[in-house]
Amino acid sequence: MSFDESDLRRRMNGALNSLKEEFIGLRTGRASTALLDSLKVDAYGSKMPINQVASLSTPEARLILIQVWDQSMVNSIEKSIRESDLGLNPQTEGSSIRIPIPELSQDRRIELVKVAGKYSEQAKISIRNVRRDIIESIRKLEKESEISEDEKRDSEGKIQLITDEFINEIDDMLAQKEKDIKSV
Repeated sequence: MSFDESDLRRRMNGALNSLKEEFIGLRTGRASTALLDSLKVDAYGSKMPINQVASLSTPEARLILIQVWDQSMVNSIEKSIRESDLGLNPQTEGSSIRIPIPELSQDRRIELVKVAGKYSEQAKISIRNVRRDIIESIRKLEKESEISEDEKRDSEGKIQLITDEFINEIDDMLAQKEKDIKSV
């Protein structure tokens, strides 16, 4: 075989796991600190996850509370939350930020489904990029006469089957997430 199937699957699983993390952040009306896991904040000259510059908690079912450790980071965190496509409206009180989680309206549910679709499309692009990289390396091997044309064709077929398997799994995950978001 002219490609490492376990490496291919490992790289494609990375895209799947990333999608799972992003889907965890798409909550359906209940407060969860995981909602903010994907957000990065401009902090000390680099992008950092919010949980590395503040502590997050959910004191109530419909409220996320952020206790910022460094007062100078409050505006940066608030800006990151406002600019995200989560549709949240943070309220600053000194070094803490309160984020009320709105009841999901039908419009908000539709918006969240669109966001989920965008996340799944990004995962599919990642999967296709992995496929392209591996196929390019196989074509290079064939060009250098290290593998035959038949081996190249067989490998490309196997890579496409594995790619289709991952794309189908992404579609299934999206369908499940849409169902979760739309259920009242």
